[in-house]
Amino acid sequence: MDALPGGSRRPVPGFAADLRSAAADSAAVGLGALPMGAALGLFAVQSGLQWWWAPVLSAAVFAGSLEFLLVAMATAAAPLGQVALAALLVNVRHVFYALSFPLHRVHGPWAKAYSTFALTDEAYAVTAGGRARRWPRRRILLLQGLVHLYWAGGSVLGALSAGLLPGPVEGLEFAVTALFAVLALDAFARHRDACSPLAALGCSAAALLLPPERMLPAAFTAFTAVLLVRHALTRRRRAHA
Repeated sequence: MDALPGGSRRPVPGFAADLRSAAADSAAVGLGALPMGAALGLFAVQSGLQWWWAPVLSAAVFAGSLEFLLVAMATAAAPLGQVALAALLVNVRHVFYALSFPLHRVHGPWAKAYSTFALTDEAYAVTAGGRARRWPRRRILLLQGLVHLYWAGGSVLGALSAGLLPGPVEGLEFAVTALFAVLALDAFARHRDACSPLAALGCSAAALLLPPERMLPAAFTAFTAVLLVRHALTRRRRAHA
């Protein structure tokens, strides 16, 4: 139980209450994860893989953009070293997610391991606010588990329905990019912080001058440097206020 002013204790919600809260928390991003998972399933089958590859990737990898990339690399028989490098570059952003994700609320080695594994863009988008830092361990894990279920369930539906379509569906690999755009717009609508998206746009535009294989890590590095400088300046202003 959490402490209240005066030394009293706040009752810990039961499993049903945490499940209802987690279901409400995950509903909005789940509506995006479900069709994206379906797009992954369709993409995997249309790329020539067996249908069961979709749930295997969703359960064992659970990293949306990387899963689409892995499907393409698997069908192209890419070398293992290239696959590992791609996984590092695509998922390096999760290092920064961990700085503000309420992982300190998740206790126990197995629970913490799963919470780290299931730290997706959708889960981070829901827990990025200050309220989540007071959520109980079970609510955070249930939220991540439900998002995982949305994604994996969608991938199974997409893979099984691929044979029912009259022809291939084009542009499925754009689904992750579309989700990122929606999450960015939603974050801007809540925080109204124009500096961060403008800085990201500027870093991306500057990185376009580099060869394609260096564009993404260069843009990430530049944007990280901008955020660190901005954070230092903000702290200095507050210290002198």
